[in-house]
Amino acid sequence: MSDNEMSPAERGDHPNHPSVDQSDRVLPRNLRQTGDPGIEMLVSTRVRKSPFFDKSFNENGAWRCTVYNRLYHPRGLVEPEDGGAMAEYEALTNAVTIWDVAVERQIRVKGPDAEALTDYVITRDATSIEPMHGKYVILCNEDGGILNDPVLLRVEEDEFWFSISDSTLMQWLQGVNVGMDFDVEIDEIDVAPMQIQGPRAEDVMVDVVGDEVKDIPYYGLMDADINGCDVLVSQTGFSGEAGFEVYVREASKNGEAVWDPVHEAVVDHGGMQIAPGHHRRIAAGIQSWGQDMDHETSPFQVNLGYHVRDEKEADYIGKEALERQKEQIENGEYPFNLKQVGLKIAGEPIRDYAPDFWLISDPETGEECGYLTSPWYNPDLETNIGMGFVPAEKLQAETDVPLNDEIYDAELDIEFEVHLPDEYAEDPGEPVYATTARVPFKESVNPSAREQAKLNAKREAEE
Repeated sequence: MSDNEMSPAERGDHPNHPSVDQSDRVLPRNLRQTGDPGIEMLVSTRVRKSPFFDKSFNENGAWRCTVYNRLYHPRGLVEPEDGGAMAEYEALTNAVTIWDVAVERQIRVKGPDAEALTDYVITRDATSIEPMHGKYVILCNEDGGILNDPVLLRVEEDEFWFSISDSTLMQWLQGVNVGMDFDVEIDEIDVAPMQIQGPRAEDVMVDVVGDEVKDIPYYGLMDADINGCDVLVSQTGFSGEAGFEVYVREASKNGEAVWDPVHEAVVDHGGMQIAPGHHRRIAAGIQSWGQDMDHETSPFQVNLGYHVRDEKEADYIGKEALERQKEQIENGEYPFNLKQVGLKIAGEPIRDYAPDFWLISDPETGEECGYLTSPWYNPDLETNIGMGFVPAEKLQAETDVPLNDEIYDAELDIEFEVHLPDEYAEDPGEPVYATTARVPFKESVNPSAREQAKLNAKREAEE
């Protein structure tokens, strides 16, 4: 059959790019390169406004938003002509910032069997979390796909809060309990968090809750009072910088009363409100659900294999599938078509959110083979960086490093091409070169459990 007799999809020039092998997914990613059509966000009652909505949009001038967990989420405070997202990066990395993250809805599991249910739905060990401590966790379905990656807070012996990422979780937990009959209540509670992130975050928190905040360990919790309102403070965040989260109880009543003194302290320390720092979290290798992973993504594809622990003997949803995948990888059989890696990318600085999953090609064949999930320019490294999915087969062919979390620590220097929009391309219409890179690209103030284990091993080797 000649090329002229083949359909567009058979020739590989279908606009959704079927040449990128997504055959292991039931629902492929939309890879059509549609760009930003400049549409307007409709504000209606179908999507909720957070308790901080008026502060973010009317007082502090957030000029754009997205929808996250069915709430409006500010994603731009500094106007493009004033430096845009990169000015916000400077405030985050050099001073201190406050974020409206009420979209991290709080799903509470409370009751005599709260620990048992929680342990059954997460891959890590819930029984090891002491009251007034938290942990970053993942929940998987029976196939090992990641359903959510919340920060899990244990506020009481019999009470857990799932501070969720952008996917519905309450109905999943309620559905799991149908027939299981754990003695718990599962509901969304009237609690809304804000984040205080940046080098001066502790100074801000000392101003608003006192010196005792200095004693909170990473992922530790503390009850506090701000402006007469009860809050829960944690040393956590989504930036890779030093930071805290303030969970406002009875937020529909107290949200603004807590926001005002915290925001004032941030400004007093040279900071401002910004959108969540995706440019910094990418440098720290922090995943974003929906972009970097979803319900058809395995932890082993995206640097989260350390969440699948051999020492957890208790049963949990997805355990059988994940243990099978882990064994396959240990035997050199990668069970997925695409593996996520870090990339350093040529081209003009990417200074804003990507509206598409930009395509990746193999420079040896010119064939499209993968896609970027989270690209951005990093001024500290003076290059574009990003996370993207590339063929596991190519990685296997070009390295002896196991295709598990170890690959993120390796200097592989495997080349790819990335098809950037013309505004970022070196030559319009032509792809730019990219090479695999270590993740995280820039160390975090508080390393993840995997990074900390790596650092401990390095120290032991040096002693």
